[in-house]
Amino acid sequence: MTPFQQASFFASAAKAADLPPEGGPEIAFAGRSNVGKSSAINALTDRRRLAFVSKTPGRTQMINFFDLGGAGWLVDLPGYGYAKVPQELREGWEELVGGYLARRGSLAGVVALVDARHPLTAHDRRLLEWLRPRALPCLVLLTKSDKLQRRERLRVLERVRRELAEAAIAAQAMLFSSSSRDGVEEARALLEGWLRDAGPGARNKRPPAKGKSTGG
Repeated sequence: MTPFQQASFFASAAKAADLPPEGGPEIAFAGRSNVGKSSAINALTDRRRLAFVSKTPGRTQMINFFDLGGAGWLVDLPGYGYAKVPQELREGWEELVGGYLARRGSLAGVVALVDARHPLTAHDRRLLEWLRPRALPCLVLLTKSDKLQRRERLRVLERVRRELAEAAIAAQAMLFSSSSRDGVEEARALLEGWLRDAGPGARNKRPPAKGKSTGG
């Protein structure tokens, strides 16, 4: 059984003071509201309801931590970019998520989930640009790829990879579908490689100075 298949819920944090102590590598999942983040986490962990799947965008308001069998942590960040969320809540999420991404020393990599039908929106680009100074491993998962024809899927993947290269953003891109399980095994193997590469020493990495929030 792989680390991701041993995932179990550990804790939720509604504010920075609630974050659990650092220890062991963490892989954070970030994406726009309703991009399929919870479904992707459930697919990668082979669970049906490890992460709650809501039909209401913007519902998840906390950072959720999942223990990966002692190998590290999966961190589910609140979705961004949903306009109907009250401004006060958006600002609170920005402070919480922005602070986590900027200062968390045990952060070993980020998975940016992007809808394959609407790739690299302004919010997605802002997140990727904002992560650049940290120089962390980054994977762009093009979710809901099963909604596209095969030829279109390949065109989208090529386009996203080209745009990332042109913007000098050091991120890999991969097609992904929690429904058809396209890319599930490949993504899981890559992320577990991040955990092995980071190891327990990830918590000793010195984070950079505080940056600006990603917004959403």
